[in-house]
This record gives sequence, structure tokens and C-alpha cells, in this order.
Amino acid sequence: MNKLEEKSKYYEDIKKAIEYFDENYSEQPNLDDVAKYIGMSKHHFSRIFKEYVGVTPMQFLQATTFSYAKEKLIHSKSILDTSIDLGLSSSSRLHELFVNFIGITPNEYKKMGENLEITYGFGFSTFGKTMLASTKKGICSLEFYDDSYDEVLNRLKSSWKSANFIQDDKRVQEILDKIFINNEKTDIFIKGTNFQINVWKALLNIPKGKVLNYSDVANLLGKPKAVRAVASAIGANHIGFLIPCHRVISKSATMAGYRWGIKRKRVILVYEELEG
Repeated sequence: MNKLEEKSKYYEDIKKAIEYFDENYSEQPNLDDVAKYIGMSKHHFSRIFKEYVGVTPMQFLQATTFSYAKEKLIHSKSILDTSIDLGLSSSSRLHELFVNFIGITPNEYKKMGENLEITYGFGFSTFGKTMLASTKKGICSLEFYDDSYDEVLNRLKSSWKSANFIQDDKRVQEILDKIFINNEKTDIFIKGTNFQINVWKALLNIPKGKVLNYSDVANLLGKPKAVRAVASAIGANHIGFLIPCHRVISKSATMAGYRWGIKRKRVILVYEELEG
């Protein structure tokens, strides 16, 4: 079992803990209660959290609550006002310098992947089972899944109907290791409308561990009335984590939609803040 496979297993346990904490929050469950529900001793349970993100289980679970998210949203707005170039014109706008966007050409878009070789596979990431697909130009899909991978695989193949697909799970796990363990800079090969791509690029202006709402993102783009269109573009993102659509929540501070599950979104957000 490699490091990411182990972390992926931890993620499943943490997701169960969040479910229990949500259902019993009014009763203020303690560490013993949560550990018992997961089927572990409290000491083993604590060790898992320490290895996963470096904090105690209760610190992590408290950080997934609504009130905490609301405070974080307010704080993130002040961060946005003082530290982000609202015009998106600066060459330093990609704060983490973590992702390099390579847009698909109009001709490539029209051909739906004709003469394009896509290597795909299934592996493990910090946030569970993961499908990744890449071309010579960069990663074109990164999707999480829980039980069956049929849905994510069908979505990939329908997006690139004319491409030549080659499955290579070993190669995919190597790429996932570079992303989630080594934090290496990554090229991504983007397929979308100009508006969608601009929205996805704007998301990289949200610092790691912070959140904005949909209206904030629309304002970043200079299109304050385009909130619905922004939300639609965010929902269409097919490269999870690298394009951080998880850093956008509703104005009321609820998690709102997330293609790969609300609980996964909560884990990613808290993980980013506590790890970083």
C-alpha cells in the first residue's frame, strides 16, 4: 500500500466521522462516540487524523461546521480585497503557481479529440478513489468517485468521442503522486468555452485554505450580474482539485453543490486550511 492509498483509506474513515458528527452535532459527540461509530479505538482514530492532516479529530470536525464556514467566508473576503488583483491582469495572478493552463484550440474542440491519444487510469489520492486522464499537453480530467467508476469514465469518453484511449493505472498513480505528495507544478489541457475557461482561471485567485461565494467570483471577472453563468461554469469543471471549484461556497456559507460530493468538498477545504 503506497502513501496515497493509505491516505485514501483515511479519507473514507474521516468521511464517515463527518456523517456521524453531522447527525449528532446537537448532542456534542465526544471523541469516544465518534471513534466507536467508526469501529476504532480513540487512540487509533486520533493517530489517523494526526497522520492525515496533523490535527486532532475534534479540531478537524469542528472546522467542517456551518458556523466555521461562515467565519471563513467573511475572512476570505477581506483577504480578497487586500491581496488579489481584482482585474486579473497581473502575471502573478496564479497565486500558488501550481497549474499551467493549456487551452484547446478551436480546431481541436471541433474534432472532439480526433488523432488525440488520452492515457487514463484509476488510482488513489488524498481524497479517495480517483480517475485521471492526460494527453501529451497535460491533464484533461481528474475526477473522484466512491464505488463505481462507470460514471466518471463515461463522462470522459463522451467529452472526447474521437480520441484514442489507453488505460495505464500505474502511470496514472505516478501522476497522482506528483500532484498530491510532491506538489509538483502541473500542466492541464482545458476544454471549454472562453467564459468557462476564464471562470476556471479566476478560481486560482482564491488562496489555498480560503473560500469565496459565486457573486465574488463574478465580481472578479468584472461581470457582477453573471452569477448564474459563473455557477454553471464552476459546475462544469471536470478537473477536480487542480481547478479549485471546491473553494466556492454559497453566499449563506453552505457548501452548495459539488460534483464529487459535499462531504468530500468539506474534507478538501479543511484539509487545505489545516495543512497549509
